[in-house]
Amino acid sequence: MIRNIWRWIAQRRLTITFLLLGMVILLFIFIPLAKMIFSSSPSILWDTLLEGEVRSAIWLSLYCALIATAVGLVLGVPLAYFLARHRFPGKRFVEALIDVPIVVPHIATGIALLFVFGKSFLIGRAFDAIGIDFVFAVPGIIIAMLFVSVPFLIDSAKQGFEKVDVRLEKVSRTLGASPWQTFFSVSLPLAKRGIFGGAVMMWARGISEFGAVLVLASYPTIAPILVYDRLEQYGLDYALPVAALLVIICIIIFIVLRSIAYRGERTW
Repeated sequence: MIRNIWRWIAQRRLTITFLLLGMVILLFIFIPLAKMIFSSSPSILWDTLLEGEVRSAIWLSLYCALIATAVGLVLGVPLAYFLARHRFPGKRFVEALIDVPIVVPHIATGIALLFVFGKSFLIGRAFDAIGIDFVFAVPGIIIAMLFVSVPFLIDSAKQGFEKVDVRLEKVSRTLGASPWQTFFSVSLPLAKRGIFGGAVMMWARGISEFGAVLVLASYPTIAPILVYDRLEQYGLDYALPVAALLVIICIIIFIVLRSIAYRGERTW
């Protein structure tokens, strides 16, 4: 019996080793989140959720991230399709440029956006002339979220379009469909799994943004900034329930959206 067990282990050493290593990183992710969530009692979490300031901050985070994702879909999906279907000089540079917001410190991102959309600068003055202000305003939160999160959408959508067989598009064209009709009836539906996955990641990344928003539009207050303000002013015990609520809401949203995507895998 023992010999059989050792033989089974020997045959699966690679699998067992990778499983153990994977368990370490899973525990590294799970333990801090679980510890934070269960450090506050359900009654404290409920009372915190009933606070108007907390509800407003969480709702504003979800809303602004959703608007940023919608803008990303309108502007990023066409770029993703173009990159997936065309080769041109400097393409690698463009693809690298798209990913730059991921690696730039987000405090620096906020400063960079301030130097473009602030009232003292040309684009900021142009928008101010039509009544749109970005500094300490909701539009500023949206563009900060858009800047740091849109690479996730573009990269995922590009991968989705690359998986669509070009021959299907050519067949559509030979059957009399226009380029627009081919895109909306063939390319977009077949790539929607990648686009949806990228949109989910973009929205999630937007909800969690802190640094760029803090510099450009720290008011009205979104949830991450509310957590920071309470931590600075009142300490860990006062910030913990808000942080736990934000994590719980994000986990629920992520599970729901992932479930929708997984269900779609069986039909896409």
